[in-house]
Amino acid sequence: MLRINLLLSFLLTAVLSAIGQIVENPEFPKLDTDSLREEFDNRPLISMYKDNYFVFGCPTNHTPNKENTNVKFQISLQCKLTRSTLPGNTYLFLYYTQKVFWNVLENSMPMTDLNFNPGIGIAKPLFSKDRYIGRLSLMVEHESNGRDSIWSRSWNRVSLGASIALDQNLIIHGKTWIPIVDGQNNRDLLDYYGIYQVGIQVMTNDRRWKFSEILVKRRGWRLSYNSVTEVSFRFLRNADWNLFFQYYNGYGEGLLDYNQFHSMARVGIVFRPTFFSDY
Repeated sequence: MLRINLLLSFLLTAVLSAIGQIVENPEFPKLDTDSLREEFDNRPLISMYKDNYFVFGCPTNHTPNKENTNVKFQISLQCKLTRSTLPGNTYLFLYYTQKVFWNVLENSMPMTDLNFNPGIGIAKPLFSKDRYIGRLSLMVEHESNGRDSIWSRSWNRVSLGASIALDQNLIIHGKTWIPIVDGQNNRDLLDYYGIYQVGIQVMTNDRRWKFSEILVKRRGWRLSYNSVTEVSFRFLRNADWNLFFQYYNGYGEGLLDYNQFHSMARVGIVFRPTFFSDY
């Protein structure tokens, strides 16, 4: 519990410090804060939450074959449950993310691992110098693979996350959680899946290139992290999708094989939320 309290304090301090470092940039639009809050009130009830992507690839530490080369795709949505703001200018959301690993090269093309991640929580948009710069979120999540017997994997958590735009080209984000691991076959989940994460995203001025790095700290005092490196390019200037490269290195990429090391490089396409992607 002490470690969780320290992480929460660190995350809050980082958010406050980041807001204090927001710099004016003539290329970043300065909008009326009240108008932006009104836009949040009137935005669609259902919208994208995390990145939605479809990628295909193989391991970098083993010889590729039909069993270890696969498609990975993610579908992620959020549903705003309140049209008007709650106390503290917050909003109540229902979240749903599904991540799937699909062995398309094998006979019958089986989907080998399906991860279901519903949640509910409140989100608070952050404004500084008359512009939207990020959001805080507090939510309760469940994650499982929907299987039984020795293949069952599940856990719950209370999560606190934040995403802050320091300027038009740089976003930092972090998330920590209080876990409740109730799955009988994944008691050691946090040793591999992690206890908190931090990340950074860098964009070019024209928003066509985006580079991001996510580090997920595995449980223990050793400096052991899972890492996700992503690069996206908007091939067509007015397209809603981007070409996408993702490199995952570590444990916990999927729930079924959470305790097995993976080093996977994949390419495909990604659709991103209008404002901020959550992780």
